[in-house]
Amino acid sequence: MNDVLTTTFFSILAAGFFVGVIVGLTGMGGGALMTPALIFLGVGDAATVVTADLTAAAIYKSGGAAVHAREGSPNYRLAKWLIVGSVPMALLGPWIIHQIAGQEPESLDTLLKTCIGFALLFAASTYALRLYINLRRVRGGHPDADPNPPIRPIPTLLVGALGGLLVGITSVGSGSVIMIALLMLYPGLSAVKLVGTDLVQAVPLVLAAAISNIAINGLDWSILIPLVIGSTPGTMIGSRIAPRVPQSIIRRGIVIVLTMSGVALLDKSGWAPLGKDETHPILIGVIGLVMLALVPLIWGLVRKTQGLPMFGAPTVTELDAVEYGAPPPPR
Repeated sequence: MNDVLTTTFFSILAAGFFVGVIVGLTGMGGGALMTPALIFLGVGDAATVVTADLTAAAIYKSGGAAVHAREGSPNYRLAKWLIVGSVPMALLGPWIIHQIAGQEPESLDTLLKTCIGFALLFAASTYALRLYINLRRVRGGHPDADPNPPIRPIPTLLVGALGGLLVGITSVGSGSVIMIALLMLYPGLSAVKLVGTDLVQAVPLVLAAAISNIAINGLDWSILIPLVIGSTPGTMIGSRIAPRVPQSIIRRGIVIVLTMSGVALLDKSGWAPLGKDETHPILIGVIGLVMLALVPLIWGLVRKTQGLPMFGAPTVTELDAVEYGAPPPPR
């Protein structure tokens, strides 16, 4: 029993619970938060962490998809084309990265950390892109809500393929990247349909990625068990308190954390521009402080390009809550 209830066990459990609460609060992807958290805890190499995170995600995403399916919110025709593109690439992704890395475990670990670092920066950028799209929608008028828009098979399949490859390699992107692509391809899709469709397509995607990674890397139960035990109640608690918590502020904080984590993983992997011989914690801290100071200014300049004052309505909080087909927030 003492071999199971170790300090590492409780560290993973706590990380799973904390990330679960954040996912329940904001709906932002767990893989983008959990994978770097486990890597920085030092509980295993990158391949082991990615495999455990994908397996845990396959469990808790299934519950969310089942809820949306009972409520009739997913667009199954749209989900079908996403799955056709994503599942094969999710199965191929781990094999491709192993072929590129070669036989050396250290080479694989370094390459995976580099890929995850860039994936985190990509995921952080999707939040800013979503706000910009919502700002354009508010200024240009909301498209009419359309629960069953005409499906665009080829673009949808390609979005699924990109998301599948990203998730299969890094475990990041099943929510953030695919969600923003759907938002751009189908602007009239209602918010509940968007989330439901994304969750339904994410289950076979994450499951395929988990199976492929398990086949290649094996599964570390000492990581998976506390991860599931911690993240499941965390997600439930986060979902319950979400209506009473300012989600927009938390999401903006997550973007800064994702950016700093992405740079930290690139630094840890020895990415050439950052140097291979030492890490740069001061640089990572400075990046966080610069984002706190400059992001509001940059956002103000973006608002001016849309004919709005630098600060004022619609606020980031209002844009973050834009619903498709709903009346626009005040201008």
